[in-house]
Amino acid sequence: MKKLWENYSYALILLAVSLIFSLVAKAQLNNDDAYITVTIEEGQSLWEVAETYASEHHLSKNEFVSWVEKENAIVGEKVFPGDELVIPVKAEYVEPTQIAGAER
Repeated sequence: MKKLWENYSYALILLAVSLIFSLVAKAQLNNDDAYITVTIEEGQSLWEVAETYASEHHLSKNEFVSWVEKENAIVGEKVFPGDELVIPVKAEYVEPTQIAGAER
């Protein structure tokens, strides 16, 4: 075992680090799907979005706006109608329902 470690220690360490990195990256990617996307309407600001969703997140308004700016690559709080922004509000999974047809 000692000889195996001496000969392949760098490869084993690289393999372990790669595995850890890939697990962390996968967790990050899965986490992005947990947030909702909103479309900015005419006259709406990031502060209004923060106010609208205040009960659905744990951030202060300043933290909310900073998070949205960072994650959506926004500079200076400038948003325009039609912009689609990811916001830190957990998306709720709703199972699809089937509507039974009435037979006559």
